[in-house]
Amino acid sequence: MYAGWRCHRELLPPLRGKEGMGGMPNERARNLRKNLTEAEKALWSRLRLKQISGHRFRRQVPIGAYVVDFVCLEKRLIVEVDGGQHVERTARDHERTDWLKSQRFNVLRFWNHQVLQEMESVLEVIEKELNSPPHLDPPPRGGRKVTGNGDG
Repeated sequence: MYAGWRCHRELLPPLRGKEGMGGMPNERARNLRKNLTEAEKALWSRLRLKQISGHRFRRQVPIGAYVVDFVCLEKRLIVEVDGGQHVERTARDHERTDWLKSQRFNVLRFWNHQVLQEMESVLEVIEKELNSPPHLDPPPRGGRKVTGNGDG
């Protein structure tokens, strides 16, 4: 086995929820794809077919133990559309977002009413994130050591 592939593979969570690997069953994702909310339908109509800067989005994708609303795997960007039920589930949403970020995904969240009433603003935020430079890990603590007399 190619060692580089193995290391790269370990960074990526399973995308096709395999039982026993902490993933979510594909049936749930399939059901969610069939039953999009009005806000999700509206946003999907604008994300699909590489309409934003040529980036491909997928909808209702299992990542680890979660199903995310929309994801651009190339840019590791997840877009979530939240309804009223998320007001009561903030702790769970934070846990979910923290785990996704630990897998090096960036997560954007929008409320249903934002998507339905402010679509152009939502798309601008998504496009800006897609076109921004990649997020780098924070620099190591302690900074750079200076050697010699400091001349150079």
